[in-house]
Amino acid sequence: MKTTEETRIIQLIPQEAPAADEQQEKQADETWRKSIPAQVFLNYFFAINYHIQENDTALGGLSQLPFFRSHEAQLEEADVAAITKLLHTSWSTEYALRATAELGDENFLRNALHWTFPQAYHAILSGLQAFLYTTGVRSSNSQLIRREVGRLVVKNAYPRPVAFYAAGAYGDFSIHRLPLAGYKAGLHIASQEIDAQAQIGQFLRTTRKMKAQWTRQQVQANPNTAIRSQKTGRPLDKWTASHWQQITWRLGYTTIFDLLGRLRISQSSREIERYVEADIDFNLFHTSLLNIVSYLNGIHETYVAKALGLERYQQLVAELPAHLQAGFVQERLRTRVEPVLAPTPPSNPALRLEGEEPQQYRMAA
Repeated sequence: MKTTEETRIIQLIPQEAPAADEQQEKQADETWRKSIPAQVFLNYFFAINYHIQENDTALGGLSQLPFFRSHEAQLEEADVAAITKLLHTSWSTEYALRATAELGDENFLRNALHWTFPQAYHAILSGLQAFLYTTGVRSSNSQLIRREVGRLVVKNAYPRPVAFYAAGAYGDFSIHRLPLAGYKAGLHIASQEIDAQAQIGQFLRTTRKMKAQWTRQQVQANPNTAIRSQKTGRPLDKWTASHWQQITWRLGYTTIFDLLGRLRISQSSREIERYVEADIDFNLFHTSLLNIVSYLNGIHETYVAKALGLERYQQLVAELPAHLQAGFVQERLRTRVEPVLAPTPPSNPALRLEGEEPQQYRMAA
């Protein structure tokens, strides 16, 4: 009887409440479903940042890389001026990206994606161009830059945390320098290295797949490069593995810089609206992007400082515009560049500024 009475009581409850609860659950499910693409995108960049933080010691061992140790350049004053201009562009863009974080709450950061995405990309791109300039690559052509930086990643010019890359033909991709990249990536934020590497591996594969598909469209749209049917002479609609292999050389290597290229989303793009409307942690997204920007810019600045000479680079930083004075550029010089290029502290403690720590202890991230 007790069961019967309980059933009767339940049946007396108005139906609007369950209906309302069901409607809320449906709305929550729909919001989550729509948020999945943005959550995955957040996961990717958080994973990159996680992987960097977990493996970063003294810029990931930059000073131990043969490429870095042998890096030098013959630069005229005009070259120094060109490099300085690129660095100023990089730093000013990073300054704007940092200012967004200081000004905004969660809702502000949500709507700021329209400009923070391209800011993050261009802050790194300008610093990369400054580095490439010291290697003899003095071009703003995006395809040339992409090819050259891919070559440098494979040649171990970058520290281990960002030296991963993908290669191979469509349908037969291989991931390098991420031993855990073959594991299945989840929809949760990385909490251990296996999660981070799995998500980075997936990001590399999806990005390379998109590049391969785009390259195929370009090849087939050009009468001079299109792969044609031997029977009809018309461009092929369906490709086999051998056809994909024929364009693999056009893809180059897929590196962290290709992943960052995914941030180039125009303000009118429908894709960015999916991120703005999503229910994700925008503070975490922004922090992850900023940490990645700072890490890569620190690498490029150290290369430039080595090419210019540390004293000349210090002078360049000392002459920064007012809005860049006493900020993140000087902090990276102190914690990133100087420990790599001048790791030995002064023999006379009196030469140090009051309260300044010896350089061997200043290895902060």
